[in-house]
Amino acid sequence: MSEKSPAELYDERIKRVLDAATLKVPDRVPVFGPYQKYPYTFAGVTFKDAMNDYALAREACHKFVDYFQPDLDFGPIFAYPAKPMETLGWNAFKWPGHGLGDDTMYQYVEGEYMTDDEYDEFIFDPSDFMLRKWAPRQFKALEGFSQFVPWRRFMWSGWMNFGFFASPEMKETLRLAIKSGEEMNEWWASQAKYWGEINAKGYPLAFAAWDWPPFDILGDTMRGTRQILADMRRRPEKLHDALEIATRIFIEYGSGAAGAPLPFCWIWVHKATRNFMSDAQFAEFYWPYLRRGLLGLVEKGVIPVIYWEADFESRLEHIVDVPPGKIVYHLSNTNFEKAKAALGGITALMGNVPNVMLLSGTPDDVRAYCKKLIDVVGKDGGFIMDAAVMLDEAKPENLKAMVDFTKEYGVYQ
Repeated sequence: MSEKSPAELYDERIKRVLDAATLKVPDRVPVFGPYQKYPYTFAGVTFKDAMNDYALAREACHKFVDYFQPDLDFGPIFAYPAKPMETLGWNAFKWPGHGLGDDTMYQYVEGEYMTDDEYDEFIFDPSDFMLRKWAPRQFKALEGFSQFVPWRRFMWSGWMNFGFFASPEMKETLRLAIKSGEEMNEWWASQAKYWGEINAKGYPLAFAAWDWPPFDILGDTMRGTRQILADMRRRPEKLHDALEIATRIFIEYGSGAAGAPLPFCWIWVHKATRNFMSDAQFAEFYWPYLRRGLLGLVEKGVIPVIYWEADFESRLEHIVDVPPGKIVYHLSNTNFEKAKAALGGITALMGNVPNVMLLSGTPDDVRAYCKKLIDVVGKDGGFIMDAAVMLDEAKPENLKAMVDFTKEYGVYQ
């Protein structure tokens, strides 16, 4: 029997993952290692170098895929481009060479980028608020945007206000915005080059879009954790109104996955855990807007992949309320047996080999854990094997054991 061509392998992997995601029984359990920094660690490349040398980042990701041969690949998308970040003066981030060591994962720095008395401005015209208030606070280079006249005033004689374009501050902001755009185009061209190369090897991309729940759109990037948690008590009506806007933004953002060969939109859940809010608050402020957003994406042909971080056992009674076979739930610390009992036949499940096991355990430990997952969670399909959370460090032999054992043992008869 002749070996399969890369094109045949690509189609086979796409079908395998789509079958699992839509609760069909695939030929075997798909396996994927969601990673951030690990390909560069594996290839002996510092994260600083990966963020600055795009060719080096691509080379490291090729080494990772060639050796482990997963069913899906993220590629170098998480090695953010340092050059435009430096040009923009991103106040909300630390990264290697800018507040962090050379081989440290970048970190988001929360701040109050929308004050409590600015809710009405955001609700009335979110695009204007983001342009004139939020962007200058997030990015030092964009401070000149604060001089923009609201675009909604440009009807009739609004063009007479174009004088702000001639101010020294605006000229400098536009210069840096153009420079960062050119630098971003260089990075995106590198991404596209890798995507073409990896597809030609027979590996599909694991993503077609990214997104954040409506509550986290506001909480992560605008209000900050302390402020938005207080808003649930002090100004719930304003928060609900803003969440309506954020839900529309969520659907617009995630809809970019529609029409892709694998229309996965990864949605990163941050503030929905019991550490941040009670079950009652989750039921009022978090889940209704996320659920509505998920239904909006499903209507457009997108498959949402919800990345539930931490333990969500207490939320299972809520998150089961979605259309069957349309959504994938990635669970990290939630008990998978209970999750399978609650969500089986409703959503596909992804996860959850412990990262600490991949880092400090043995291949036998990994194989035993994967066997249990396949026997319990993978029964009758609807399961994708991967690590519990995004992978920065692991013993290569342990990750290899996870991939190879799943391919050998996870075959459906």
